[in-house]
Amino acid sequence: MTTRFIEQPNSKLWMAAIKPPMYSVAIIPIWVGTAVAYAESKVLHAAIFSTFLMSAILIIAWLNLSNDVFDSETGIDKNKAHSLVNLTGNKSLIFWLANLFLVLGIVGIVAIAWLQQDFTVIALVLLSCALGYSYQGPPFRLGYQGLGEIICFICFGPIAIAAAYYSQTATWSKIGLAASVIVGITTSLILFCSHFHQVADDLAAGKKSPIVRLGTEKSAQLLPWFCGSIYALTVLFVSLGFFPIWTLLIFASLPFAVQLCQHVGKFHNQPKDVSNCKFIAVKLHFWSGLLLALGFILPMG
Repeated sequence: MTTRFIEQPNSKLWMAAIKPPMYSVAIIPIWVGTAVAYAESKVLHAAIFSTFLMSAILIIAWLNLSNDVFDSETGIDKNKAHSLVNLTGNKSLIFWLANLFLVLGIVGIVAIAWLQQDFTVIALVLLSCALGYSYQGPPFRLGYQGLGEIICFICFGPIAIAAAYYSQTATWSKIGLAASVIVGITTSLILFCSHFHQVADDLAAGKKSPIVRLGTEKSAQLLPWFCGSIYALTVLFVSLGFFPIWTLLIFASLPFAVQLCQHVGKFHNQPKDVSNCKFIAVKLHFWSGLLLALGFILPMG
């Protein structure tokens, strides 16, 4: 089945392989971190924001492509028709293309550090890249031990938002840290949901994802708690005076959380039907992050 797709690739397979919606994972932390910085400093360095945004997208491209390469080495993607390695049949090409994206992304971060005359942002981004590599890259492959969601939370929550905030202000923020928890949770939800449809392949490759460890039913039962936490935390931070009341706009993303929980709850053990749940999680991540950041910016209007 996989071979047939490789021989006759179509636009849908290529779009699935490139994963355009997943690049919101790069955009949202930079958007939120910059919004918090703007709310606190009343200053926006647009050139730094744009450069950081492009660098983040390039680094995510590296992460996605390199993960395809590393997964091809374990055999976990043998039935994945939309793997770039499977589509091209050229693992070496994808590997070096991934590294090119990484270098270009790092060049952008170096430019920011040069403008600031401060290497803190570089250190944060390199730490995030190292953790990202440890997720699938040998000899670590921590994702195979079920640690992917934790790595995802750290990289795209606290580290990414701290780096975005620091790139604007050259300081740290408790409010930014609070916001990073919410973004970290929604980002980890995307990875968590991506495992529901591939339990059989994960088991065969020895990958102990949370879904494999807990089973699809228990994992589906946990999903409402994870989703609910982002709204509960927002209310908590507003009540404590950390967040402006406008950040309650995040509740406008609640329909995506409900849709995600209902969809997974119904189809958790049906791989074909549940396979699109990660894209619902992407919508939740994007809209919740967009609205949260707007909640920081609107009071300044």
